[in-house]
Amino acid sequence: MVVFETVLVANRGEIAVRVMRTAQRLGLAAVAVYSEADKNALHTRQADEAVLIGPAPAGQSYLNVDAVLEAARVSGAQAIHPGYGFLAENAGFARRVADAGLVWVGPPPEAIEAMGDKIAARNAMIEAGVPVAPGTSEPVRDASSAVHAAASLGYPLMVKAAAGGGGIGMSAVEDDGQLGAAFETARTRAERFFGSPAILLERCIRPARHVEVQVLGLADGRVVALGERDCSVQRRHQKVAEEAPAPGLSAQTRTALLDAARRAAWAVGYRGAGTVEFLFDPVSEELMFLEMNTRLQVEHPVTELVTGVDLVEQQLRIAAGQPPSFDPDAVPAARGHAVEFRVYAEDPVRFLPGPGKITAWQEPTGEGIRVDSGYAEGDTVTPHYDPLMAKLCAWGEDRAQALDRLGAAAAAFRVEGPKCNLPLLAELLDQPDFRAGDYDTGLVDRMRG
Repeated sequence: MVVFETVLVANRGEIAVRVMRTAQRLGLAAVAVYSEADKNALHTRQADEAVLIGPAPAGQSYLNVDAVLEAARVSGAQAIHPGYGFLAENAGFARRVADAGLVWVGPPPEAIEAMGDKIAARNAMIEAGVPVAPGTSEPVRDASSAVHAAASLGYPLMVKAAAGGGGIGMSAVEDDGQLGAAFETARTRAERFFGSPAILLERCIRPARHVEVQVLGLADGRVVALGERDCSVQRRHQKVAEEAPAPGLSAQTRTALLDAARRAAWAVGYRGAGTVEFLFDPVSEELMFLEMNTRLQVEHPVTELVTGVDLVEQQLRIAAGQPPSFDPDAVPAARGHAVEFRVYAEDPVRFLPGPGKITAWQEPTGEGIRVDSGYAEGDTVTPHYDPLMAKLCAWGEDRAQALDRLGAAAAAFRVEGPKCNLPLLAELLDQPDFRAGDYDTGLVDRMRG
């Protein structure tokens, strides 16, 4: 076992606050890092100690590996938790942490690399017997090669950055005429954001639901699955609302989904918390591997609410070589239903960021309500980082109760100053398809007409 008493959280905002909350509950000291823009941010106030790591631009602060490692040295931190985003899925950073004699609260660098490239991950999943959508097994070099590959794959197709995520550089195309322009756009954005121009073509599944499985690779080598989530409510390929369990799945589909996720994680020697994402065709009931996020997910609270398992605690325990807090031979089954809505500082119609000083902030309370926030009244949402302000979650004995509680909580959530997307949740809850649990990834686009 590896013993550590101080954890540095290499992140900011709500996820930094959330990780610190569990670390401190477990008796660990929590160290924050912050940029000049975040000097008085909530996560620095939550921490036992806070260390300045650079100016506002993320490349000079939260993405500055040397600065983060130096913060660990001066603070005496013995472990680093990366949260999500920034350096969380950077295999080089994970290696630097280990080389510095620190504990990396995350998966092995080899697992991060195996799942970090979409083409390599697809090929590894095929080898492991995990179902994947038809697609290219090598990077597509140029537009003419893309058209040639499309002839055998068929339309519609998804054009994706092989090294990227978050929907950046991703688009759907219907024919050869659209493919050339989409390919060049994707390649340019892939080079800019991920430093790699590699492009993947993959069959576009319509209609499709986006379902994912929360896995834990335990310290003893076993992999367990803590149920699934539905993340189909998206705008511009970015998730907006998530729920657990996924509505409308048959027992047979759920079993196949969890089995495939365990195989996927086992195939790369996974340790710690991760999420295996799939596309689900509700017509044919086929499952197809999408990607694996080798980190904690933004939507992890809904799994915690239905299982009673603190996933950050499990990450810390696994990193220390300890068993989980539950019996891995009797994984907690989902109880009730939970839904999460991501509260962004953005226009709810055009989805453009709307930073600013928060002049009023009043979080809702009540039975089954959970708010994971990174801000408070008087704080400023800066334009330098992701505009996620909080995650509003509701649990209920069933899905209908969870949705009713979520709607009431949203109505009581008072946010003034920056733009806020809470009106989108009210609109979403009015959609008959969403209320019925019969929706897919095109829901928000259809809402916008």
